[in-house]
Amino acid sequence: MRIADKWKDYELIDASGGERLERWGEIILIRPDPQVIWNTERKNPLWQNAHARYIRSSKGGGNWQVFRKLPDRWNISYRELKFNVRTMGFKHTGVFPEQGTNWDFVTEKIKNSDRQLNILNLFGYTGCATLSALSAGARVCHVDAAKGMVQWARDNATESKIADRPVRWIVDDCIKFVERELRRGNRYDGIIMDPPSYGRGPSGEVWKLEDSIYSFVELSSRLLSEDAKFFILNSYTAGLSPSVMEYILSSVIKPKMGGTVSCDEIGLPVTQSGLVLPCGSTAIWESK
Repeated sequence: MRIADKWKDYELIDASGGERLERWGEIILIRPDPQVIWNTERKNPLWQNAHARYIRSSKGGGNWQVFRKLPDRWNISYRELKFNVRTMGFKHTGVFPEQGTNWDFVTEKIKNSDRQLNILNLFGYTGCATLSALSAGARVCHVDAAKGMVQWARDNATESKIADRPVRWIVDDCIKFVERELRRGNRYDGIIMDPPSYGRGPSGEVWKLEDSIYSFVELSSRLLSEDAKFFILNSYTAGLSPSVMEYILSSVIKPKMGGTVSCDEIGLPVTQSGLVLPCGSTAIWESK
C-alpha cells in the first residue's frame, strides 16, 4: 500500500464503528467511512470533543451536527501548498488527504524531467493535484464539470501564491473536452484522471465509472505526447480494484508507449492504532 504519511496539518486520529476521527488543522471532525467495519474501543477523548460530526440520513445524504464554533472555511497546508477546507454536503471537505501520495509522485516526476511538462488534470475537483504540478514547474490544464469546484481550485492557487503560474482553468464535461483536444491536435506529457463513481456533466450528461472508464482511458491516452512521462488513474469505486485498473492501463497504454504499469491501494496512517486505513486505489503508467 502507498501511504500518505507526509501530512502535518491533517491527521487521521482514530477509526472505529464506521467513522473517522480527524484533525484538519485545529479543527476536529467526525465523518462516516464505510471501510471502517471494526468496532474498536474509542479511547481518544477527542471523540467526545469534536467540532462537528456528519450524520447520514436514512433517506440519503445527511447533515453536519455542529458542537463547537466552526469557521465557514479554513486553510490547511501540504508542503508549500495551501488548501481551503470547509464542511460540505455528503461529508466532504474539499481535500482527499490520501491523495498526498499521488501529489508527491507527480511532483517528483515533474521536477526530475529535463524539460517543462504539459499536464492534464481531468476531474480536477478543488485542484490539489493541479497545484502540486504547478508548484513543481509544469504547465497545467485543469478540467472539471462543476464551476464551483474550478473556482475553489483557483482560490487554492491564490492561497498558495501560484495563481500566476501557467494554468488553464476549464469548466467542461471531461469527455467532450478530450474529444475537442484531440481535434485541436493538443498533446500532454502527463495525465491525471480521478473520475467520480457517478456524476453528471454541466448539461446533465450521466457518468457511471464502470460503464465508461475503459473507453475513456483509451480516448484520453491518445492525448499523450510521444515522450509522455505518466498517466495516473485513481478510483474510489469498490468494484474497480487496483488490479483491474492496472489491466486497463497495461492493455491501452503500454502496447503503444512501452514503460511500466503499477497499481496499489492508497491509505492513511491511523495514529491511535498504528495501522493504515485503505482509502482508494491508484494505477500508474510511467515511461522508462
